[in-house]
Amino acid sequence: MKRLIPLVILVLLLSPACTIFSFPRVSAVTGTPAPASSPSPLPSATPTASPTLLASPSGTALSTTTPPGPTELPPDYDPLTGLTVADPALLARRPLAIVISNLPRGIRPQWGLSLADLVFEYYSEEGTTRFMALFYGLDAGIVGPIRSARFINLYLARGYQAVFAYGYAYKAERVRLEGSPIADRLVIEAPGTPLYRYNGGDNLVVSTSALSAYITKKGVENGRQDLHGMTFGPAPSGGQPANRIYVRYSSAIYNRWDFDASSGRYLRSADLSDDYTGGQEEKYLQSTDRLTKQPLAFDNLVVLYVEHRLFSPGIYDILITGSGKGYAFRDGQAYPVTWNRGEAGVVFLTNPDGSQYAFKPGTTWFEVVGLNTSLVQKGGMWRFTHHMP
Repeated sequence: MKRLIPLVILVLLLSPACTIFSFPRVSAVTGTPAPASSPSPLPSATPTASPTLLASPSGTALSTTTPPGPTELPPDYDPLTGLTVADPALLARRPLAIVISNLPRGIRPQWGLSLADLVFEYYSEEGTTRFMALFYGLDAGIVGPIRSARFINLYLARGYQAVFAYGYAYKAERVRLEGSPIADRLVIEAPGTPLYRYNGGDNLVVSTSALSAYITKKGVENGRQDLHGMTFGPAPSGGQPANRIYVRYSSAIYNRWDFDASSGRYLRSADLSDDYTGGQEEKYLQSTDRLTKQPLAFDNLVVLYVEHRLFSPGIYDILITGSGKGYAFRDGQAYPVTWNRGEAGVVFLTNPDGSQYAFKPGTTWFEVVGLNTSLVQKGGMWRFTHHMP
């Protein structure tokens, strides 16, 4: 299978006034709606909407000074968001982990990302990234476009005890997946599985409720799992201003997160075209969800520095096990942290003194970058530029 993903530049004509969205975190959606140098100075004028006013996520927060164990969780408490959920029955199952495409740009906006508890963005190959979205406290009627798996997906799917849906896998990755402890929870496009082509076209999608039901029907254990590890609570002291965060993976993939003080969330904008100037001519478009028609906004943004080990030409094994350097952003503030993840555990964060870092109750987007990633900080602006080994 060819691993080269064509980069297609989507030409958009932006009107002077961009569409403005306003939304709460909805309870459920089940239907089907239609090495580069660091730039100096940094880009400022980009064709994107001003940060949108957004409502805070629904649900009651349960502040914790230590991560609650599996026997201490209330039945309606989501340990991946720190919030209670409207439908506790959703928590009596495994999380659903799904690989979602990010290129070519014509596949955007993707379906379902605004309903995920957690999203991991990671380097795929040849300057591209993909997302691994984890759905637990909410269902999404459509998620996609679904793409093929990479090594990092196995670490995360195992850690979150998840059902794992993906489109395909390179031979070495497939062998590792099929020989792993999650082999009975792998779901790909095949007769009888819930993955299907949207409107008969190229986009591979799935419903999270159908995905969970499929695993149950197969006879695979699908009850509530031990997902404790994350801690939630008020913002720590000692943060630094962080109103705008850039994460640049390549000339083709770069994104920006703007803090919206009225909602306390970070809004994502993504690359509108390739930029070969090291960041001087980046152009952005606000990211939205094709399913909910809402902007992508998350309560926590975390940048994880993780070893990218070359497996074969162009293929990297991203070793998201153990611990490493990171930065956490919440409430317009930045905090240096250490990320931690055991072989079969969730990602959690600790402060420089070793105490548990408290996530803001709500959703989290993780940006997984290489150990050689550079950082430029100017006031409330933070710019991360990913570099491969």
